[in-house]
Amino acid sequence: MSGLRGLHGPAALCALMVMAGCRSVPPPKPLAELTPAEQVGHANFVANCGSCHYDRETGSLHGPSLLGVYKKAYLPSGAPANDDRIRTTILHGRGNMPALAGTISDEQIDSILVYLRTL
Repeated sequence: MSGLRGLHGPAALCALMVMAGCRSVPPPKPLAELTPAEQVGHANFVANCGSCHYDRETGSLHGPSLLGVYKKAYLPSGAPANDDRIRTTILHGRGNMPALAGTISDEQIDSILVYLRTL
């Protein structure tokens, strides 16, 4: 802890959290600040994903929370958190998640990905 000498208050707390490997993520963009494209994505998320996944809180509904999904290196499955992997999961399902191919358009998926980046 000798590297923390001279740090006081919030700076010391931040340094300790970084050293301890704190895994919290920044809060999502407020709904009132979403762009029109992000609002479309939010509506598509609610219609297609919201019955099984939380978007603005932690914890599991039927599937894992997607809060901060792009702010982490990996999805809950261990796969990389990127557009290709998320799109594949939406289309083909995984584990308990059903495949949505044929029930959701590419445009809807694109908008959901835009929204997920705000979380």
